[in-house]
Amino acid sequence: MSKPAPWYSSVTRYQWLVLIVASLGWIFDAFEGQIYNLTRADMLPDLLAVKADDPLVKVWGERFLGIFLVGGTFGGLLFSSLADKWGRNPVMALTILFYSIFSGITAFADEIWQVGVLRFLVAMGVGGEWAVGAALVAEVFPKEARERAGGIFHATSVCGLWLAAAAGLWVGTEWRTAYLLGVAPALLVLWVRLSIKEPEAWKAARESKPERMGSFSELLGTARWRSRAVFGALLAMVGLATFWGVVVAGQDIAADFLKRAGDPDWASKSKIAFGFIQTAGAGAGMLAFGPLSARWGCKKTFVIMHLAALVMTPIICWLPSEANSYTLLLVLLPLFGFFAQGIHAGYAAYFPALFPTHLRATGSGFCFNTGRILAAPVLIWLSAWMKSTYDLRTAITCLGGFFLLGLLFLAFLPETHGEELPE
Repeated sequence: MSKPAPWYSSVTRYQWLVLIVASLGWIFDAFEGQIYNLTRADMLPDLLAVKADDPLVKVWGERFLGIFLVGGTFGGLLFSSLADKWGRNPVMALTILFYSIFSGITAFADEIWQVGVLRFLVAMGVGGEWAVGAALVAEVFPKEARERAGGIFHATSVCGLWLAAAAGLWVGTEWRTAYLLGVAPALLVLWVRLSIKEPEAWKAARESKPERMGSFSELLGTARWRSRAVFGALLAMVGLATFWGVVVAGQDIAADFLKRAGDPDWASKSKIAFGFIQTAGAGAGMLAFGPLSARWGCKKTFVIMHLAALVMTPIICWLPSEANSYTLLLVLLPLFGFFAQGIHAGYAAYFPALFPTHLRATGSGFCFNTGRILAAPVLIWLSAWMKSTYDLRTAITCLGGFFLLGLLFLAFLPETHGEELPE
């Protein structure tokens, strides 16, 4: 019996080019989102003219996170709809320009309100680029390679986080330099405009139904698409709420363990544990989502990863402490990241396949960005309250229960594995 051809055997050079260009946009997207977290400790005291431990620094830091959340949601919904109306190429270029140019202008801010306005505009580009890239990759790749390509696309965000970490180390306290580096992605726009062609499916949809392209009224007014949009958004809410409430707490868990052990170097060690060790496992998990979904289907892969993340959360919280072994914690952190953050690659592989061509970017953007807004109360109120009221390990274990909700929402969504994209 002949051995089946590898999944990439039917992928053309142009399709690889699309994946590379879309992934670079997403890498710099992640870079722009993370650079604020790495510079806020130097930027905010400077602009506020206060000491680093002044309460105003924390207050404005949280305000800007909220502004970024709102800007990302607004931009995600706006640009995803425009990508269906105007085309993937111009809107991808526009979103990259948005987040790179306004990030660069931040280097010249001398008033705190200016940073707020600029972070909102950067977030608009960041929120919009993902939906355009995910839709483009899904439409260009053949169905036997679509899930793997979508998983690779989303997994490249880890490179953006590492780039931001490297930039933060390089610039030190010179926070303005870090934002000037954010202009670099603008160079990608020319490549996008010259190398990316509009998918044939999008051209056909625009010819046959121009008035319905990117229509939110059709997305939410048609029962079939509304159900997918609503439960897709709820599924994304689970992933985003657990990311900010549970996954990033890997650093806090490591810090808590080291503090209990009396390690004076707990701050830097916990950053390494999360930023490099756990994140490496998360990257592997996101890369693995595509091959696993090609074998099992997206829904089954989501189910397995949600269940594994549910089990791994209390294990990572309690087992290393019970064994009094930091080595065990370092061994478990990548496995925890593999499942708990690996589910995020599924959104790029799954959401574009839920919607027809004329609503593909709109539906994908609605799912991801509505999920972002729905996750906000979990982060702002529930997570903050639990972590300030209970032992950190208890709070994170309880927040891990959100992974169960993902299983409930998946029950209302279809399997897309092996199916052609809806037209």
